Amino acid sequence: MRHATALIALAIATTGAVPLHAKPAALPSHPAAEAQVLDLAKRLIALRSVRGENNETGKALAVIKDALVAGGWQAADVEIVPVDDTAYLIATWQGSDPSLKPLVISGHMDVVEADPKDWTRDPFTPVVEDGILYGRGASDMKFDAALSTSTLIEMRRQGYKPKRTIVLQFSGDEETTMKTSRIIAERLKNAELVINVDGGGGTLDEATGKPLYWTWQGAEKSYVDYQVEVTNPGGHSSAPRPVNAIVQMAQALERIGAYRFQAELNAVTKSYFVNAAQFETDPKLAAAMRAFAANPADEAALATLRANPAYVGKVGTTCVPTMIHGGHAQNALPQRVTANINCRVFPGHSREAIRDELAKVAGNEVTITDVSGGDTTMSPASPMRGDFVGAVDKAMKRVYPGVPVFPSQSSGATDSMWYRALGVPSYAASPTFSKDSEDFAHGLNERVRLSNIRPGLNYYMILFSELSK
Repeated sequence: MRHATALIALAIATTGAVPLHAKPAALPSHPAAEAQVLDLAKRLIALRSVRGENNETGKALAVIKDALVAGGWQAADVEIVPVDDTAYLIATWQGSDPSLKPLVISGHMDVVEADPKDWTRDPFTPVVEDGILYGRGASDMKFDAALSTSTLIEMRRQGYKPKRTIVLQFSGDEETTMKTSRIIAERLKNAELVINVDGGGGTLDEATGKPLYWTWQGAEKSYVDYQVEVTNPGGHSSAPRPVNAIVQMAQALERIGAYRFQAELNAVTKSYFVNAAQFETDPKLAAAMRAFAANPADEAALATLRANPAYVGKVGTTCVPTMIHGGHAQNALPQRVTANINCRVFPGHSREAIRDELAKVAGNEVTITDVSGGDTTMSPASPMRGDFVGAVDKAMKRVYPGVPVFPSQSSGATDSMWYRALGVPSYAASPTFSKDSEDFAHGLNERVRLSNIRPGLNYYMILFSELSK
């Protein structure tokens, strides 16, 4: 492993002076694998793998298992484990050197709910139009599940024999409770590193559709919910009292809403701001990104970045009120008021420390309780490992020569956090490119461009072989 600052310097040096809109390389075709990607993606999208009644996550995992067994895996090496209304899959491709820790390819098979009445097309009926695949899970993340699975099958078809064991795993409730995510990470905590295919990716130019840059995610903020509570004896509304629970809550929430946690950088986000600034079309924002990377205490730069929804979550911890409940009758003084504060915590801070900071801001009249339960954990940033950085650089230079490659930090949460919390480095590194205007994950009319299939297969073949040979 090389020193982080040296790797950051290398990343900046290799991405700072490259031609934009570089043409994709002439890539080898893999007809069987390319056809299988689309077939698997469509079959997975057609299954409603949503938490609750009639959850079809187990059926979707069975589609993956059938494809792997047909591709050379022994049935006993592909395990599907039911958990509550969902399930998870762990498939093992045994390497030739049992002394080496395994490489884990991580993803999830569940998706968020989608109401067909709101969509232009039925969300659980895959549709291909003008080279774009539509359907719930197209971008998050059934296409990448199909792509990574088909890649491993193609590698086996071509006779590749890994030295390091490769484990493919899909959780079944990443979008909700993450119970299977925790179970899998605990089972695979002896892994060398994890490639999470649920995250990272490339950005296409809005006008030309050509690749601008590609990022991998080496860190993510942690999700935490806190309940703020105010109680009061209450009484008749005809006799107001000096202290009112609703008013107290309103004042506390106003203080929380106005509060800004200290801005900060880590190795991943510093490299992101330095590199991403060259692609920001707003000169004021680009200047703020550079200034913040140089000095995270620059108040002018912070004001600009915090005013922009695309960047406010990248400069530090954020906490925002998302729900409020209070009162019990229209003609009675409120006895109890609660509010939910949703926080996305910058790596390196504990849930207790953020709660204590919120308590100081809110004031003594409220009680603040961590209500996240076991659905989240705090995780550090993954190290800038030379083997991983070298592998993704090699893969991207082969597939998209000249396209800048640099790290980023996710403001959302993925299964990576469970591995990182156990000391296993995890990197989100999907090869899928899209326009910012086409980002509909969790939203209406979710989609993915099928032009990602051939380069994605070639990218994964290089990446997986580099890290398992």
